[in-house]
Amino acid sequence: MKIGKAVDRVDNRPDRVRAACQHCIMSRSAVALSVDIPVASVDLGALDGFLRSERAPPDAMMLSDLDGFLTGIAVGPKIVMPSEWLPHIFGGKGPEFADDSEAKAVLGTIFGRYNEILCSIADGACEPILRGGRDGALLPFAWADGFLRAIMLRIDAWTPLFLSKRDGFLLLPILSLCSDGAGESLLGLLPDEDDRLTEQMSQCIPAAVLGIARYWREQGTKPPMRGPASPVNRPLPKVGRNEACPCGSGRKFKKCCGR
Repeated sequence: MKIGKAVDRVDNRPDRVRAACQHCIMSRSAVALSVDIPVASVDLGALDGFLRSERAPPDAMMLSDLDGFLTGIAVGPKIVMPSEWLPHIFGGKGPEFADDSEAKAVLGTIFGRYNEILCSIADGACEPILRGGRDGALLPFAWADGFLRAIMLRIDAWTPLFLSKRDGFLLLPILSLCSDGAGESLLGLLPDEDDRLTEQMSQCIPAAVLGIARYWREQGTKPPMRGPASPVNRPLPKVGRNEACPCGSGRKFKKCCGR
């Protein structure tokens, strides 16, 4: 899936991730949570517009890295609750929604896309949202960096796959597209190698994601993945003005998105 222009890569990468990636080369999930938000209501264009607007925090994810992030959570070895991962989407800060309707639309689309990813993978499909460059080529870097952010939330739980001699290669198409804090290839690839592999690795992402999901199912670390669900018209739960804001900022709703 291709939307919009190119986006920047992510910066921070702990050394132990690099070490695990190097080992993966040398050795040559389903999440129980699935919210009942109608898949048909997912408006990615509107979400993309909001994330690009001034109302989104400066460090908020863009659509492509958000999609990679949600995919990494969906196929990972351990359940990560929304209360933990949602703040990461907005850079740890509360977005400035215009009103309650916009807050529900944005959060609903995020959860709807997450649900859509779960359903697609359960059905044996994966369609990552990749941005397109000016020349029309797909740019998978932001998506891969978003996936790596999800790995970082449970890096210890992901270690068996990093170290697996049989299945560790499943991570290569994604990790080969990631960069470290200095903007260099996370796997130490030379610039010429990096450019040459970009298109090839982009095409391998769907198969890699499905393979990773299958690996964790075989390891028995997560419950069976929920199959495709019929659209359900169920609104988001109402949030009291004195309750914690669902965006994850830690502030009360009336002091955050309920203003």
